Amino acid sequence: MIRINLWSSPRNVSTALMYSFAQRADTTVVDEPLYAYYLNKSKVQHPAQQEILESQSTNLQKVINNVLLGTYESQVVFFKQMTHHLYQTDLQFVKAFKNIIFIRDPRLIIRSYSKVREKVTLQDIGIAQQVSLLNFLKDDAIVLDSKFLLQQPKQCLTKLCERLSIPFDEAMLQWPAEARKEDGVWAKHWYSNVHQSKGFKTYKVEEFTLNAELEKLAEECLGFYEELKQFALK
Repeated sequence: MIRINLWSSPRNVSTALMYSFAQRADTTVVDEPLYAYYLNKSKVQHPAQQEILESQSTNLQKVINNVLLGTYESQVVFFKQMTHHLYQTDLQFVKAFKNIIFIRDPRLIIRSYSKVREKVTLQDIGIAQQVSLLNFLKDDAIVLDSKFLLQQPKQCLTKLCERLSIPFDEAMLQWPAEARKEDGVWAKHWYSNVHQSKGFKTYKVEEFTLNAELEKLAEECLGFYEELKQFALK
């Protein structure tokens, strides 16, 4: 069995990529299994807080044993993860998986994230944790920039599948415009765009401004992003 962790920054196209993998006949997808653990451990307040805590185990070892290393009938299991959910954890367990570090321009992350939560911090973005994860995994990690995925979906997914040692499937390029049964209980707060999509949206360059506080945070994140980007699939 091939077990894949997608370690994403928030407000990337990670849910769309999960939907893409869900179209494969050989794959099971699991949505953010460490979310409740993270909220319980960090004490950060998120939309649907209590629902999330009640929907998943907050015990990290139980999640690892019963979910991440659990029994599945499919040949491939794809775990959509947020890198900031690796809060005060020993990273050793990730070596049992194929790991994708999924990155995005931090200004785009911050603009989108600030529409859902009033306060945005470096911890929320998860980009520093992505660098730590890359340093821990070294050449065993696959770095993927969502810009490449949106610009050339087929080429990007073909190369990604090759690195994962699984065949590319044309079905990964489209999905029904609707929610999926695998969606976490938090979907109503975060997934409206992907629920209206039928595939990866075309990448567009947009001009926008951030307030001074968010621009300062973006500048702080930029160095991490540049460090990651040099290792990304091209």
